[in-house]
Amino acid sequence: MPPPPPTAHDLRVLTGPRRAAALETLLSDLRSPDPVVRDERAYRRAKEWVPHLDAGELRMLGDRTAEHLAHPEVQARTFAPLVLARIAEAGDWRPEWWDAFARWYPAEQDLRGHDAALGWLHAAAHGADLLAALARGRREPPGTLAPTAVARLLAPTTHLFDAQEDDRIAHALAQILAGPDITAADSERWAEPVVAAFRTGEPGPVPAWASNTMRTLRALYVLADRGFRDDEGVVRTATHRPAVLRAVAGALGIVAPYAA
Repeated sequence: MPPPPPTAHDLRVLTGPRRAAALETLLSDLRSPDPVVRDERAYRRAKEWVPHLDAGELRMLGDRTAEHLAHPEVQARTFAPLVLARIAEAGDWRPEWWDAFARWYPAEQDLRGHDAALGWLHAAAHGADLLAALARGRREPPGTLAPTAVARLLAPTTHLFDAQEDDRIAHALAQILAGPDITAADSERWAEPVVAAFRTGEPGPVPAWASNTMRTLRALYVLADRGFRDDEGVVRTATHRPAVLRAVAGALGIVAPYAA
């Protein structure tokens, strides 16, 4: 059966100024406050187009998307990591993109998962997805990726994760800790700031950041102990599993002294 004819949004039919204009429209739509335009249309189109962009187009899209991380509108900021993840998977990654992400991720204040008008925002989860993509592609060292995830968890917030953000961050950490380049020392060192933060706890209501971090570590313990499935369905485990389990259990033991 012959392939279906190209549509108006198919990159195969776009060349020259029309192609450049389509990429500009894509960037604009990825900032749209309309969730149908941004999520259901533009992001899907980005996933389809990114593997077919040339080096110059990937660089332009990455540069412009990284700029979105400082955009005044939350939906522009929170969808930028998803597009950067697709660009990294396509084979391009730049230090300046990492710098922009590392400034934004722990500092983002709007951690809502879903908004009735704006749709999915999911800053914590989308940032975790980029960390996972960078870990899979070995685009950044694990000694950089894991502390960035921890910085997000420990940043002051009043928002309690309610849309499985803890699972997504745990999954990202599991992929980082399963990297072939991670050392046994780094497999434990990333948890030191968590231990220090937990030791500052006082009697009274549990702060949102602490609850978010506890639930993330519990999910991570399961993934580190039992393994997780990668994109091909292959079960992977932490490179230094005993060290990871020791680090997670040690941190959780501070807030759950009844644990064996």
